[in-house]
Amino acid sequence: MYEAMDKDYVLQTYPRNYVNFKRGQNATLFDASGKDYIDFTSGIGVVSVGHGNERLANAIYDQARHIIHTSNLFLIEPQARLAKRISELYGKDVGLFFANSGAEANEGAIKLARKYGSKESSKRYKVLTLEHSFHGRTITTVKATGQASFHKPDFAPYPEGFSFHEQINTLIEAIDDETVAVMIELIQGEGGVQPLDKQAVQDLAKVLKQKDILLIVDEVQTGVYRSGEFLATQLYEIEPDIITLAKGLAGGVPIGAILTPHKDLFEVGDHGSTFGGNFLSTRAGLETLDILESYKQSGALDEAFLHFESALEGLVVANPKYFEKTLGLGFMRGIRCKGDETLSKIIKAGFEKGVLVLRSGRNTLRFLPPLTISKDEINEGIRRLKDAIASLG
Repeated sequence: MYEAMDKDYVLQTYPRNYVNFKRGQNATLFDASGKDYIDFTSGIGVVSVGHGNERLANAIYDQARHIIHTSNLFLIEPQARLAKRISELYGKDVGLFFANSGAEANEGAIKLARKYGSKESSKRYKVLTLEHSFHGRTITTVKATGQASFHKPDFAPYPEGFSFHEQINTLIEAIDDETVAVMIELIQGEGGVQPLDKQAVQDLAKVLKQKDILLIVDEVQTGVYRSGEFLATQLYEIEPDIITLAKGLAGGVPIGAILTPHKDLFEVGDHGSTFGGNFLSTRAGLETLDILESYKQSGALDEAFLHFESALEGLVVANPKYFEKTLGLGFMRGIRCKGDETLSKIIKAGFEKGVLVLRSGRNTLRFLPPLTISKDEINEGIRRLKDAIASLG
C-alpha cells in the first residue's frame, strides 16, 4: 500500500528500497514485520547517537512542548549556547551561522568567501575544489562538486567561477588572480572514502595563507567525532578560514552550520534562513554534543573505532576474491571492492541478510554506523555481511 502511495505522490528522485522501518534501537532497525537490520549507515552519517536515543528524544520533547520555532528575528537561547559549545570543542574563536543542511552550509560558505573577495577593486570570486569531491545538490554546490557526472546539462547553465582539479598540487597550479577560496573534504565521503594526505593538506594551507586565499573545509560528513576528533580539521592540524558542519550535529534533526574566525565579514542582511538554528534543532544539537563528548572522553568511542577497524580488516583478509583494502578513519570507513558489479551484489545481499551498508564512488563499500554502535552490533553486522558474501558463491 505505502509503496504505491510513494510512487503516486512522491517525486521519484531516489532509488528506494521499499522496506518500512517502524522503530530503532541504537544501531538496530526493525521493519513492519519485526525483522531486524544492523544499521551501518545511520541515515548516511546523520543518526550519530543511534536510533531511539532516550536522552535525545526527551530533549526534543521538552523543547517541543515549550517552543519549536520563533525565527531568527529574536534571540534563540539554545542557538547561542550551541554556537559557544561548538567554538569551545573546536578550541578556536569562531562565529557561527546555522542552516538546515550541509548543502546550505556550503552555499553560505561560498557566499562568505565571495564577500571576502569583494573587498578589493578587482573582485576575486573563483572557488577551486578537488576531483571526486561532493559538496551538495543545489545549483551552486553541485557545480562545486568535483564529479562531472553531477553536472547534467538538464540543469545548466551553472554559476561561473568553479573548477575541480585532480590533486592538491594541480589545484595549487590552477590558482590565479581571481581565486578567492579552495574548498576540500579531508576525507572524501561520496568520492570513495578517501582521506587526503595530511602533509599535502598542510602544505596547501600554507600556500593559501601566503596568497590570502581562503581555505574552506567541508566537514559535513567528517565532523562531530565521525573521524575521531570533534573535527577532522583537528586531526590534520590546520586552521581553515571556514568550516561547514551538518549531518550528525543534531542526531537526526535537520541542521547545518558555518564556522569562521572572520566574525565581522557578514553584515546584517547578507545571509539568512527561516528555519536555520531554531529552538528545536539547536536544543537537539546541544544534547547530541553532550552525549558524544562524554562518550569520547570515556574512551569508549576510540575503543569502538579500533574494534570496528579490526573487524573490517578481517573481512577484507577473508575475502580477497571481492575486496582490495580498507580506507577511512574513525567511523567513516570504506572497503574497496573489485568492481562495481561486486559492490552492488554485496549491498543487495547484505540487505537480504539484515545488514545495511552504503555505496561510495564506483567501487567502495561505505560504512557510517551510529557513533554509539555497540561491539555486539558490530560483530553481528559483520557476521551477517560474511553470510551475504558467502551467498554470492
